[in-house]
Amino acid sequence: MKKMKLTTKILLALLAGIIVGLLSTSNPYIVNTFIKPFGTLFLNLIKMIIVPLVFSSLIVGAASVGDVKTLGRIGGKTIVYYLITTAFAVTIGLVLGKLITPGYGIVLSFNSETAVQETPALIDTLLNIIPKNPLKGLIEGTMLQIIVFALFLGVSASTLPDDKGKPFISFFESLAEIMYKITAGVMKFAPIGVFGLIAPVVATNGPDVLLPLFKVIAAVYIGCILHAGIVYSAAVKLFTKINPMKFFKSIMPAAVTAFSTTSSSGTLPVTIKSVKELGVSDKIASFVLPLGATINMDGTALYQGVCALFVAQAFGIDLTIAQMGTIILTATLGSIGTAGVPGAGLIMLSMVLTSVGLPLEGLALVAGIDRILDMARTSINVVGDASCATVVAATENELDIEVQKEAS
Repeated sequence: MKKMKLTTKILLALLAGIIVGLLSTSNPYIVNTFIKPFGTLFLNLIKMIIVPLVFSSLIVGAASVGDVKTLGRIGGKTIVYYLITTAFAVTIGLVLGKLITPGYGIVLSFNSETAVQETPALIDTLLNIIPKNPLKGLIEGTMLQIIVFALFLGVSASTLPDDKGKPFISFFESLAEIMYKITAGVMKFAPIGVFGLIAPVVATNGPDVLLPLFKVIAAVYIGCILHAGIVYSAAVKLFTKINPMKFFKSIMPAAVTAFSTTSSSGTLPVTIKSVKELGVSDKIASFVLPLGATINMDGTALYQGVCALFVAQAFGIDLTIAQMGTIILTATLGSIGTAGVPGAGLIMLSMVLTSVGLPLEGLALVAGIDRILDMARTSINVVGDASCATVVAATENELDIEVQKEAS
């Protein structure tokens, strides 16, 4: 068991929870009394780490990016590209969640503490992302305000002289590392937590809760294919002279590696080699791709959109336009600081669910299939990194067409 991967343990815990839940449908009292508290404890641990983890990692991430003036044109183009494609990705996820409706057909109950509160209009949501009292936002866990405040702090600290800005950044680097350590510990408890969450759900609601999980997988994979085929193809076609089919053929080794390893960072050497074969210069590849492995999470953002709709539908909650806008903003801005964290997909999903008041019990429904979803979203993340490097290289006259001809 000690040598078994965490994702395998979570999947086994999900299966065990489903079996126990099915066996307890006639009498869910025992499951709700003795097993459910473990799931509640796991949720409390997740809630405990969300704010400090997101806040500290975002400050460090923003500080590492630095002042846009210092970054120059390349940095600005890279960041804008990643944020725009991420916004497209989460929007595609929301649309597919609406069309495929994976959560319809089951109505789960949730406690009042995680009930959705009435949300303001979209314009109020946009205005309220700038916190009037940032400390209040931190205390109340208002995610968009926390994200924006952290970005301001990180970028501003990076512009100060080393003797003034470095101590501040170093403190949050230490806090971020501490939170990563705590997160790793919490994720080790995930199999028990998932078992404690899914067993009562199945015991109370019966087998009808299982079929929608297959719809979630289908929605995420269809979304990733659409995002690559529409957004990335359009960007490559519009800004470069490369045929999109040639682009996907060249980047395929990196995409397959990412699919099997579920690690953008681990795939980085293959990605760099692939974009160089497309004619991208060393200067662009060495800057854009490592940055993308840190902040580009298109696949994860798409997954957030699908799963947020799935959780809302499963609990019988109708999301408003304002809430969907909040999901897009939270997933897009949050992508800067959550990459590279163990269990980043689930942690980021908990942040998105919190931002619109959806019950965190929904995490249990997708935790067991997270590995299957992670393969697709990591692969699309890497393809997005490569498309960005290619587009930025073309706009900076750093794309060597002759290299492409030699590679062909």
